[in-house]
Amino acid sequence: MIKHIVMWKLKEQAEGADKASNAQKMKSLLDACAGIVPGILKLEVALAQPGLEATYDVVLYSEFADQAALDAYQDHPQHVAVKPFIGAVREARQCMDYEV
Repeated sequence: MIKHIVMWKLKEQAEGADKASNAQKMKSLLDACAGIVPGILKLEVALAQPGLEATYDVVLYSEFADQAALDAYQDHPQHVAVKPFIGAVREARQCMDYEV
């Protein structure tokens, strides 16, 4: 199994909206990718919450059956279509993939 974790820090303003609005839109777009390819075992998107520690604004936690499933997700047109919006609203990105 491959775990794929990505965290984004968002710009205060981008694409005509504030950080909170862009975070919600990003979550909706990523949530919609949950079942786009076989082999996605789990896909969870969370937003930073007031009162809880967070150094990033949005996190994606996902699990894939194998590297082929992760590759299929990365290359799927629906996932690829999300990338321009994320690129426009993000200030920073961190990612880690690891096998368990």
